[in-house]
Amino acid sequence: MTEPAPRSRRKRMTGKERREQLLTIGRTLFAERGLDGTSVEEIASAAGVSKPVVYEHFGGKEGLYAVVVDREFERLLSLVTDALNSAIHYRSKLEKAALGLLEYIEESPDGFRILVRDSHGGTGTGSYASLLSEIAGEVEHILAQEFKRHGYDDKAAPMYAQSLVGMVALTGQWWLDVRKPGREEVAAHIVNLAWNGLSGLEPRPYLDPKRRRKELERMEKQREKAQARADKAEAKAERAEEKAAAKAEKAQRKARREDGADEEGVLAGQPDAPETETGGAAETDPVRDPAEIATR
Repeated sequence: MTEPAPRSRRKRMTGKERREQLLTIGRTLFAERGLDGTSVEEIASAAGVSKPVVYEHFGGKEGLYAVVVDREFERLLSLVTDALNSAIHYRSKLEKAALGLLEYIEESPDGFRILVRDSHGGTGTGSYASLLSEIAGEVEHILAQEFKRHGYDDKAAPMYAQSLVGMVALTGQWWLDVRKPGREEVAAHIVNLAWNGLSGLEPRPYLDPKRRRKELERMEKQREKAQARADKAEAKAERAEEKAAAKAEKAQRKARREDGADEEGVLAGQPDAPETETGGAAETDPVRDPAEIATR
């Protein structure tokens, strides 16, 4: 096993290299323990330097923390704003912004953990809330233009911007720990909800336009088949209803005929007119002329 080189033979770092080393070490420790849980001694020990070196470069752990936060703040803000401005279609803007945040979380989990912590009051650095506010400002500008184009009230743009950014940001915090499903699938589901709303969700959302178009075509065929089945069922129900109505009408006609036959039977059973003493049927005496009666 090779022995480590004596301190005197190690390559000396430049001031810039030492500064970057301390920033990298501080970033890891702050993500794991936070500002209050990290000491200058730990930072110096991890870097293999004395405490005065840390003070020389940053004036203490608070100064180091402030630079780390500012760097992560600017990096994430740049990723999201560049994504929003790089696409033309509004769905693409949303897709790229969601992917930008998730990409940052995946590649810089320590940086994201630092950002989502409440920034220390004494550092003067931006917090995660202020970062989201700046991103929401970018989204608000885009939404206001789109609202005007469609004749909507652009005064509602700030509220919608906060809602969209909040949804993506909270999902990102959740995904930081679970990491399932994959980045693109998470982004696709975020956009699915943001773009379509709960009432129009795509069963299988995709970021790839070709796959999304195929999925929409598949859904349209399914809807057509479902509509055809519904039409067939409705026609069957109508036929059954017509058949039932015809059967009921037939039964009514039969009942009327039976009622008529019963009435005829009653009439046939009635007694004949009374007979006279001569055995003939009684005849009605015709009305005679008064002159004829007088001659008799």
